[in-house]
Amino acid sequence: MPTPVPTIAEKRATFRRLHDSGFFLIPNAWDAGSAVRLTKLGFRAIASTSAGAAWAAGRQDGELGLEAVLAHLRLLVAATDLPINADFENGFADDPDAVARNVFLAAETGVAGVSIEDWSGERMYDLPHAVDRIAAARAALDPSVMLIGRNENFRVPGMSVAESVTRAVAYAEAGADCLFVPFLLDPGAVAELVQAVAPKPLNVVVGADHAGIAEYARLGVRRCSVGASLAGAAWQAFDTAAAQLKAAEPATA
Repeated sequence: MPTPVPTIAEKRATFRRLHDSGFFLIPNAWDAGSAVRLTKLGFRAIASTSAGAAWAAGRQDGELGLEAVLAHLRLLVAATDLPINADFENGFADDPDAVARNVFLAAETGVAGVSIEDWSGERMYDLPHAVDRIAAARAALDPSVMLIGRNENFRVPGMSVAESVTRAVAYAEAGADCLFVPFLLDPGAVAELVQAVAPKPLNVVVGADHAGIAEYARLGVRRCSVGASLAGAAWQAFDTAAAQLKAAEPATA
């Protein structure tokens, strides 16, 4: 007998339970094929990657518009029975009300979680405005959909761990269900962040080489994603194979 296909509500409930305790990996898919392969490998949830999706479309990270990203999310949701966490960049808007409208559209695709950044594409939003954006997104989403508040620390040279912690705590208080500071990898800083946002869960991004995963789990990190590193590894392998193919082409007269 075929395994029943989980409903969107069931996938969202599963996703929330994964964040309640323990640790899990949430690798990032960039197309339907990668989502299917990750599902077959036994992962329990999948995230999208804005960079990977853009590369698959022949563009650069940040160049896909709202409609293209919504179509991409629908593609991933249809490709797998696993919950999908949407990398939704800055919500494709600066204004909190516009962010609210857009995250509602993201949820309509069937995703289980939506990640919102505090980087406009050119600058970091000041903290009060960033908090208003998170609060507006949370108010627009069904309670079953998780909201991930993301501080783009690495975009601003010199931004301190203390400021990232302050932002993450503010986003948690504004309604974010999970917190994420990409590339904050020092174990001491990660431990500080885990404690600061507790009991809400923390995501840490790691590379495809999976360095540090066991240590982060020990520190209380709830989940690790890999960003665009799997997509990057796939494209690097493609480039190498294609270059070897081109080199084998006989010279023409």
